Amino acid sequence: MRRTPTRRLFAAALLAAAVLAPMTAIPAAANHTAAIDRCDKDECRPGGLGPELTARLDKAVEKVRKEAGIPGVVVGLWMPGKGNYVRASGVADTATGEPMTTSPFVRIGSETKTFTVTAQLKLVDDKRIRLDDPIAKYIQGVPNGRRITLRHLAEMRSGLFPYSSDPDFVHDLLSDPQRPFTPRELLAYGFKHPNTFAPGKQFEYNNSNLILLGLVIEKVTGHRLADVIDKGVLHPAGLHRTLFPEGSEFPEPHPRGYTNQTLSGEVTDSTDWNPSWAWAAGAMISDLHDLRRWAKIVATGTLLSPETQRQRLKMLPTGHPGTSYGLGIFESDGWIGHNGSIPGYETVTVYLPSKKATLVLMLNTDITYEGQEPSSLVARAITEIVTPDNIYDRPVATPGVGR
Repeated sequence: MRRTPTRRLFAAALLAAAVLAPMTAIPAAANHTAAIDRCDKDECRPGGLGPELTARLDKAVEKVRKEAGIPGVVVGLWMPGKGNYVRASGVADTATGEPMTTSPFVRIGSETKTFTVTAQLKLVDDKRIRLDDPIAKYIQGVPNGRRITLRHLAEMRSGLFPYSSDPDFVHDLLSDPQRPFTPRELLAYGFKHPNTFAPGKQFEYNNSNLILLGLVIEKVTGHRLADVIDKGVLHPAGLHRTLFPEGSEFPEPHPRGYTNQTLSGEVTDSTDWNPSWAWAAGAMISDLHDLRRWAKIVATGTLLSPETQRQRLKMLPTGHPGTSYGLGIFESDGWIGHNGSIPGYETVTVYLPSKKATLVLMLNTDITYEGQEPSSLVARAITEIVTPDNIYDRPVATPGVGR
């Protein structure tokens, strides 16, 4: 079934619309590879979760993968005191049948927001900015910018119109997915629309908010956002396989990515699309074990002061039962973290404080199945088995590009 791309594209993985058909003609063969686990020795004991539980997880993941038409999926689950489950299933390339492995780089889409907001919050800790500063203090020309604060932007309550939901933006991007966009060009697509509500009045997932935060970080520091994140976030966190690309570069190895966010609605290979359109909201790249490490860091606030982390985790309702949102981070039935969706790829990186458990997923498609994010379907199937009292359950996908 074809569908109009202007309604879903890059809103960002929280909420989304449009029921899409599963991808067709995908090799069904699974490739389960047990990777070497790099768990910190104080986090989980070596070895798997036992043959019975492992078999249940294998079956559940493969069932969702086939039903939803997911080419390939990587799962990393680490449960202290119980063991771990690290698997790759399906294919990295539908044309060659190359099997998926547990070691590739992937585009992490909206998980980029956790890095951008962490960089913002480090500036708060350094007393260089305040969360309740109006955006107009730093960036001119923002509609209602004197009332919209940096806090509103990070918690998705600004009321600005999302540039990635603008039909002209969607057309311009999909007409030439290789073209570069500047942050100011992106904001212009949204700023031509009226604001949708008064600041702080409600939640609306919005990439425009993060583009503005990226510009604030650059203005305050005098450095490129990518360099600030690299030096101030990635290095202190010990993330050596996570990067903020300048263009469409993509380190090897990586799986091919598949999307139907196209002008025709047909499935296409979007591996080498330029992610500059997502910039501070969704352009970054990482791998399984860096994301595992990041899940605990961002959820527990290792890089921030206790007070700033408390502000970050002040979760507010989103209007979707079971899901709340803080400062660039969400909670879903106890799981804290973020997911990402960019044409061709989806990820989930979440941490469950009550059990000190970490779940990371990486998929090489963003095509929804019966209105559901494919990554959410996999995460739900896994958590129903391993943490039945804490089931990851994201709402259906939202309008716009890059959820």
